[in-house]
Amino acid sequence: MTRVRFAPSPTGHFHIGGARTALYNVLYAKQTGGKFILRIEDTDTKRSTPEALEELKEALRWLGLQWDEGPDVGGPHAPYHQTARKEIYARHAQHLLETDHAYRCFCSAERLAQVREAQQKAKQTPRYDGLCRALTRAESDARAAAGEPFVLRFKTPKEGSTTVRDYVRGDITVENSALDDFILVKSNGLPVYHLAAMVDDHEMGITHVFRGQEWLGTFPLHALILRAFGWPEPVWVHLSVFLNPSGKGKLSKRNLKSEQEVFVLGLREAGYLPEAINSWAALMGASFGAEEELLSLEEMAKRFSLERLNPSAARVNFEKLDDFNGKWIRQLAAEDLAARLQPFFTKAGLAVTPAALLPIIPLIRERLVTLDDAVEFAGFFFRVEVTPKREDLTPKGLTPVQSLNALRRAREIIEAAPDFAHATLETPLRALAEELQLKTGQLFGILRVAVTGQPISPPLFESMEIIGRATVLARLAAAETLLIT
Repeated sequence: MTRVRFAPSPTGHFHIGGARTALYNVLYAKQTGGKFILRIEDTDTKRSTPEALEELKEALRWLGLQWDEGPDVGGPHAPYHQTARKEIYARHAQHLLETDHAYRCFCSAERLAQVREAQQKAKQTPRYDGLCRALTRAESDARAAAGEPFVLRFKTPKEGSTTVRDYVRGDITVENSALDDFILVKSNGLPVYHLAAMVDDHEMGITHVFRGQEWLGTFPLHALILRAFGWPEPVWVHLSVFLNPSGKGKLSKRNLKSEQEVFVLGLREAGYLPEAINSWAALMGASFGAEEELLSLEEMAKRFSLERLNPSAARVNFEKLDDFNGKWIRQLAAEDLAARLQPFFTKAGLAVTPAALLPIIPLIRERLVTLDDAVEFAGFFFRVEVTPKREDLTPKGLTPVQSLNALRRAREIIEAAPDFAHATLETPLRALAEELQLKTGQLFGILRVAVTGQPISPPLFESMEIIGRATVLARLAAAETLLIT
């Protein structure tokens, strides 16, 4: 059975890069009838926080990327937090030590800094110089028994080369002389990522590892650790890096208008749909065939293919996300869209129900890029009062007196109308414009600003019908007063 894992470190906000990695895991698990495991790599105890963990779980659930095993759901390989698996790592670290694949390093931070500084001055690549590698096992055991602090380092072979295979890029060969003796266990007894992740992948039966291109640098080390244990290697799949919106350089916060643009829950707060984010992220690194832009998770899972993964760096295009989001909004059923819009109106202080939003959906749907747009575009439907600008009530080519007269005449027509259907209102008001020798755009523009408080709005007469006669008349009267003052 296929078993894939997403193994984030809860050290900050959950990024779209992590979302894409989790998405590809889910798609492959769905396609192959496998299991998706969420594993929390929290060995960086100084930076890991409960808040970051809750955020990433909330973000995954919101995106529809529910895990089969992991925190909150359990599973046969619990615990799924690395800090709760310390004894497991200690046992395996001891095995590497006993089989001469690792050694204790007693070097102080000061000595390591001096070595690094000397190497940099000599224009050499900074790495451990191997001093403690030469210790005999008896010497190492004696110093450890005496209480001298140490870290455990991997004894990287110094001769020959190591070849690893990435599914996307093929074979990668490095000379062993270029590899460092990486730390496996810190002086506090906690493992670093390199050991913990490889042990967990083996213990949890992981068959395929999807992870970012940034891990290619330590890819040979991870393979060497697995080979030192005599364990089979999973299929390694290193995903392309994200470039900033200009297409030059790796994506960073400096390239963005706001940090929320790269964080999943920030995108949610800005009014993006999970369906749009999934589609957008999926296509930054893979192709899904014809008509690939608006695919559900189930449809993407059917089309997902390791052969269609692209190793080339992907430009993060927020205009494309806007395009996807608008298209997804227009695909939603009216009831679904109303329910998704309601929290944004509530956040803006407008206490409305999804049922109250339903009538305006046909009027605003085509104009929305994000859910958040609806509040600015259509909040006037639910506000007690609107606050038009006096200058907006006087279109180009008219005087305030002409606008005031037009408003008064229009109010009289609206007040006397036999009903308040939009078709009933439009005909006599068009006739009024002709009588006053105004362009319909001028008259309707005055009415639009008076009724909605804004020069751009959904269709005027349909909006007036929803707002209701009493409120429309009150807003027209308030606009008249504004023009008089």
